[in-house]
Amino acid sequence: MRWRHGPFARNLLRHRLRRAALRFAAHGWAVTPGGYFNGRRMACDRATCLATSCHPLLTDWETQSSTFTAQLDEWWCQHPHAVLLPTGHTFDVLEVPALLGASAVCGPPTGPGAASTAGRVRGPVAVTATGRWMFLMKPGAAFAPELDHRVDVLRHSHGSWIPAPPTVLPEGPVRWQVSPAQVNWHLPDAEELQQALVRSLVSLDASFLDLPLTARRRLAPPPRIGRPPTMQAALRRAG
Repeated sequence: MRWRHGPFARNLLRHRLRRAALRFAAHGWAVTPGGYFNGRRMACDRATCLATSCHPLLTDWETQSSTFTAQLDEWWCQHPHAVLLPTGHTFDVLEVPALLGASAVCGPPTGPGAASTAGRVRGPVAVTATGRWMFLMKPGAAFAPELDHRVDVLRHSHGSWIPAPPTVLPEGPVRWQVSPAQVNWHLPDAEELQQALVRSLVSLDASFLDLPLTARRRLAPPPRIGRPPTMQAALRRAG
């Protein structure tokens, strides 16, 4: 999908990103700027930076994240930088595949299609254009073993971050499936959220086993070795 990158579109996006950063800051969620999509890659204008995917603008991004209006105005005064939310402080994040995420928020895919905030999980949920669902939750809880062994479930805590809406990535924009305002900026209990995901996982696995063998082979993902690296881990290795 192609995105417009003329001066007017870039300026409009920059204002939207700045407003989003200010809203997060007003609720105590520190933000840090990331590279901006220049039509080809996520650029940051640092001559020594070779990263092309989403990445923080600042080297010491975790300690320099901010909630101060003047600082946010400075960061978003020129480019439509990605709005990145550091994790492990105000909240942790569970990143899951779309089928599991939709089942946990909206109920089974074959169900009545209830509104997202009426599902089993009530908390902010962001979705990427590649179909990754990011569940925000209270920080500090242990990772449920039923989720920890899965290569398609990632936990973002200390030393990590997520791109927040309306950040535009090369694949497309990040959007809210359940916005913080829809749940009054409430963060769900981490253990309750994980158990909701585990229940959805059990339900999906049972539905999968009920399918004919040929359908299961068609839907089953190819085997993968090890957990896929987070964007942050990949960047550290590249450096």
